[in-house]
Amino acid sequence: MGPSEKYVIPLKYRKMENMHIVFWLFKDVAWCMIWKPLGIIMIVPTLFISIMIAWRTRKFVSELCHNLAITAWITANSYWMVSEFAGFDTLRLFNDYTYKHLALIPFSIGILMLAYYYILWKPRHKDQPETM
Repeated sequence: MGPSEKYVIPLKYRKMENMHIVFWLFKDVAWCMIWKPLGIIMIVPTLFISIMIAWRTRKFVSELCHNLAITAWITANSYWMVSEFAGFDTLRLFNDYTYKHLALIPFSIGILMLAYYYILWKPRHKDQPETM
């Protein structure tokens, strides 16, 4: 892909991404309002579409890494929500860490994916197409 070429998101993918945002917002509003059933139900379409978006963009490392980081974020966010809904978020795991802190695992995985892209992959593949 040369400098004048553009990566264009197909309309059906853009519609799916927009729907993904709707599901994500419903999940987080449900979390905020402590609407447990809705919040838990909304995890499924939010996470599923996130994985689908990552799969569909797998040919572009820049998109793949960012979309996998989003999937990790949604996973962490969903776990945190469920831990609060189920009431085990404040239970002590070890030292000052509670079960809520286990959300740091997928959050960290997302950060590592982006670090890989920006620190390792992108500098070594300056000639590769990217969307960012």
